[in-house]
Amino acid sequence: MGRLLKISSAVLALIVAALFGWLALAPPELLKVGDGYAAKIVCSNVFIAGRDAQAVLADDVQAPGHPLLKLVRVGVDSEKQMVTARILGFAAAGYAAYRPGAGCASLPDGVAAGLSPIETKTAAAAPLPGAAWPEGEGAAIDPALQKLVEDADLAGPGVRAIAVIRDGRLVAETYGQGFDRSTPLLGWSMTKSVTAALIGLRVAEGRMEVSRADLLPEWAGDERAAITLADLMGMQSGLAFNENYGDVTDVTRMLYLERDMAGFAATRTLGAKPGTTFSYSSGTSTLLSRIWMRTFDDPAAALAFPYDALFAPLGMTSAVLETDESGTFVGSSYMYATAQDWARFAQFLLQDGVWKGRAMLPKDYVAFMRAPTKASGGKYGQGQVWLEENGVRAGTGSFPADAFWMLGHDGQAIMLVPSLKLAVVRLGLTPSRLGYDVQKLNGKIIEALD
Repeated sequence: MGRLLKISSAVLALIVAALFGWLALAPPELLKVGDGYAAKIVCSNVFIAGRDAQAVLADDVQAPGHPLLKLVRVGVDSEKQMVTARILGFAAAGYAAYRPGAGCASLPDGVAAGLSPIETKTAAAAPLPGAAWPEGEGAAIDPALQKLVEDADLAGPGVRAIAVIRDGRLVAETYGQGFDRSTPLLGWSMTKSVTAALIGLRVAEGRMEVSRADLLPEWAGDERAAITLADLMGMQSGLAFNENYGDVTDVTRMLYLERDMAGFAATRTLGAKPGTTFSYSSGTSTLLSRIWMRTFDDPAAALAFPYDALFAPLGMTSAVLETDESGTFVGSSYMYATAQDWARFAQFLLQDGVWKGRAMLPKDYVAFMRAPTKASGGKYGQGQVWLEENGVRAGTGSFPADAFWMLGHDGQAIMLVPSLKLAVVRLGLTPSRLGYDVQKLNGKIIEALD
């Protein structure tokens, strides 16, 4: 009996050793995705937002995420400005590195070689002390609207910031515990709308046309050459791309296992004829970044473009648009900005791309962005914006026909209503499983307007 126990113990020890060896040397891709995600989120929040790494791990990564993420441990190298994440503290390491101006990039291979700061020509002017928004940070508070944004049921669980803009002024704002006006917050897929605006700036400069096809040399000679810029912007490219999260799919592989995200997205094949089928895809938005960046002869000029051409003129001093390891902006997912700076971008769209009397976007470009696509059944616009949120479509109930939305993962939302000169920015950490409906907040704000 004793000998049998010894043999059993030895076999168990071998199994455990083999398991640990497998996790250390050849971990499943799902674990690598989890660690890559943890490293990226912690890195950006530590080095961009100045938050505590362990708090970010617990609150942003583990609390709302996959159960396996509770096993992740992170380490921060402040000198190298890198974050490492490992399941159980040793397996499936994920890495992310920070560089000034460009935020954090996921490093699937763990090497930060080639990453360098972004050199901009123009610095955004700091908000004027004591001035009203948008030149400063001062609010002209509307008591009725302020009461609504402070209503916990309307603001929703995990709220981090709400800002309401009316007639070009900040009329209500509130912040969750631990967050304030100075905290840059991740917009997730609201970044897609910023990408559309950057394309609009290049269209205004005569460097791009939304009707253009033959977009990538990788597609020359096959059916994908027929995809137009407008097809990509309207999420009707026909490219097959799995946008499901929680497993190893096209989108999670792109974001956390690929150093060249646009290069990976470009390998996707057609699943439908371009222009015929709506398919929401972060891959196509990342391809859009590659395409507009290639309109520059100088890669450094392309990297500086969002800051010099958009953020600086609008006074968005906090905005950081992040790149992947290859140096392409992750235009689908990764922009950080304070609530007031997200609101400045929203005001820019409300003003049809005009800022301080200067027309920066082509005339009617914002109208193009919010014009419905046929393939989406009217739910999505031609320029990376939504015309429906949580089953509520523009033109129904109290929502004017010209309303549209910028939307992002975990409860990020900006409602824009040009006819009311209204924008409502709501940022937070609110997973969809919680059932929060931002349209209740938006509807109450519309109803409260004079």
